[in-house]
Formats: sequence, structure tokens, C-alpha cells
Amino acid sequence: MKKLALHWQILLGMILGVVFALIMTQFEWGSTFVSKWIKPFGNMFISALKLIAVPLILGSLIKGVSDLKDISKLSLMGGRTIGIYIFTTLIAVTIGLGIVNIIKPGHSISEETRLQLVESYKGDADSKIAAAAKQKEAGPLQALEDIVPSNIFQAASDNGNMLQVIFFAIFFGVGLILIPEEQSKPVKDFFDGFNEVILKLIDIIMLVAPFGVFALLAALIVEAPSTDLFKALSWYALSVVLGLALMMLVYAGIVYLFTKKTPTFFFNGISPAQLLAFSTSSSAATLPLTMERVEEHLGVEEEVASFVLPIGATINMDGTSLYQAVAAVFIAQAFGMDLSLSAQLGIIATATLASIGSAAVPGAGMVMLVIVLAQAGIPEAGLALIFAVDRPLDMCRTTVNITGDAAVSMLVAKSVGKLGEPKEKHWDDNYKK
Repeated sequence: MKKLALHWQILLGMILGVVFALIMTQFEWGSTFVSKWIKPFGNMFISALKLIAVPLILGSLIKGVSDLKDISKLSLMGGRTIGIYIFTTLIAVTIGLGIVNIIKPGHSISEETRLQLVESYKGDADSKIAAAAKQKEAGPLQALEDIVPSNIFQAASDNGNMLQVIFFAIFFGVGLILIPEEQSKPVKDFFDGFNEVILKLIDIIMLVAPFGVFALLAALIVEAPSTDLFKALSWYALSVVLGLALMMLVYAGIVYLFTKKTPTFFFNGISPAQLLAFSTSSSAATLPLTMERVEEHLGVEEEVASFVLPIGATINMDGTSLYQAVAAVFIAQAFGMDLSLSAQLGIIATATLASIGSAAVPGAGMVMLVIVLAQAGIPEAGLALIFAVDRPLDMCRTTVNITGDAAVSMLVAKSVGKLGEPKEKHWDDNYKK
């Protein structure tokens, strides 16, 4: 296994996990065995990644901001980062709407299947609708208000408060820039060393990544809904996956156009993070590996990666936005509704804004979809139609989300002269002779 590249190790773990689960489902006790004795190892792997997410953001972002030594550089990089993220989100939503209007997956659902899906997943749908209603009751500036924490220790205790942690880290880094260098140096040295320790912990955790994704994929297979429901939703899933695949090509094209780095170089560099995102369905859990791959294999300098990627993990959800566009029109089609051009333009605007504000919402993708549906006048109860295949599609859209983060980091790095050659590190560098 040590001779294989990390992405091949992870891919092998995923394949073996699926095969193992399919074998286990042939035995009466197999599913229970996987759930009780295999799935916990996958959960521990995700917990280990989430464990270092907040320390990673604090260490890397404080270091990255303070290294800029000039607040004007920070505003320049921040403006370009958010601007490019919004631009790619608009492209993603537009692609999603285009595909779902061509394929028209909602027309393939029969009345019987529709009623079966609504009944099966009514409880899940109701909980998301309630969460969305609570979100809509908040004031127009609530999302902005939630970014500023009242207690950094409380904010850092919950990975759902990533934007608050990012705000504090940037604020702290600005403070380091504004004080005399002789006073800031001890603090900067501490965070430099702290950041290096966290990066080494990531290397160690990734040694067990193949086993972690083995457990995650095995558990997913044995807990999947019935195949009949999957068949009924195959056209919807195909529409989402096709849109996500096109978005991947858009990223590769943009990277090549602006940085002259080939698609092969880009995908080889980011592929282990893509596979991990697919396995965990979590941009936050994948963030440590995304940062390592972008810095060491794509050539983005640390001060750019440490700024762009944590922000991207919370506000850049191109894959989720594309999925919301497809899902909204699919549900409308399933209910026999024809959406006007203005309604679909409204979906583009709402999905784009939702992708930025969704970081403050638990279960962001599904909850924000309810708001998108309400804006377009589509019955929110239709959310139940897509729950059966949401998990595998969540895996796919998370992969696109982190790919977008990597692509944008390369564009921003190129624009500020911080894109160089890859410099790969290994977990045992200090022990090699």
C-alpha cells in the first residue's frame, strides 16, 4: 500500500468497502455486523478530521493574514476570492437549470411513486421545512450578524461555526499586522509552529484514510434505501451528476485559461481530496487534506491557500447550488408545474445567495433548498421526493465543492503572484536519512 499514491489507496479502500458491503448483505447478520463493527471506524476517521478543522483554520489563517504585512493585500485577496466564488456559483446554477430543462427528469415519476416517496420521507421533509421556516423568520442581516462571535471559545467548540472562527482568525491576523514587528514576532512564531504541528497531524491521519473510507462506504451500502426507489429517481440523479461533471470541466478549463496548468496536473493534484470529499460528504472534514494538496501539489503558496480555502469551505457551494437548481425544477416537474423564465431566474438568484449564507444553517443544503422552493412557489413537501438519493448525490456535490475551492485558490494565487511549483512533503520527512 505504501508504494501506491494516496488517491489510489483511497480509491482501493472505497471499492473494497462497496464489495465487502455487498457480500455482507447476502447474510442475514451482515448488515448488523457492518453497522456495529465496521461503521464506527469510519465515524472515528471523520471525527479525527473534524477534530483538527478548527485548529487548522485558526493556525493557518492567522499565519496567512499576518504574513501579508499589508492590509491592502488582504482586501485585494478577499475581494477577488469572494468575487470569483460568486461567479463560479452563478455558472453552476445556470448549468443545473439548463440540464434539468433538457432532460426533464420529473416527468418520469408516476403518481404512485410520488405518493410512496412523500409518505416514506415525510418526517425528514417536515424537519427541514421547520428549520427553513426558522431561518426565514430571522432578520435580513441575521446571517451577517451570526458571523461575529460573542465568545471565540464557544464558537471554536462547534464546527458549524466555521465563519465565526474565520472572522476571529482574520481579525486576529489584522491585529498582528498593525502592531510593531518586535511585539508580533513571538505570537507569529507560535502560530507558525502551531500550524506546522497541525499539518503533520494531517499527514498522520491520512495514513489511515483508505481504512476510513472503506468503513464509510461499507456502511453507506448496507444502509441504502430500496433499489426500487433509486430506479424511480435515476433520471433525476443522472441530471445532477451530469451537471456536476460539466462543472468539473468548467473548473479545469478556467484553471488552464488563467494559469496554463493542464487539467491532468490539476486533477492529479486534487484527486485524493476529491475522493475523501466523496467518502465523507463534508467540505469541512476534507479541508485539511484540501489545503495540503493545494499547497504541496498545485503550487499555491500557503498565505493564499490558508485564506481562500477555509472561506471556500464555508461559503463556496457550487455543487450544492447546482443540485438545488436541478432539485427545484425536478420537484416542480413532478407536480406538473411549468416554471416561467422569471421563476427560474429567481432560482438562480436565490440559490446563489443561499450558497453564501448557508454556512450558518444546520443541514445547509436541504434547508436552503426549502427556501429556494418557497421563492419559486414550488410545494415544499416535494422535498420528500429526493431524500432517497440525497446521500449519494451529497457525496458527489461535496466533491465538486472542494474542487471549486482548489480551482479558485489557484486563480487567486496566480492573480497575486503566489502560484509556484509543487513542493511535496511527507509525514516522516524529519526522520529520513
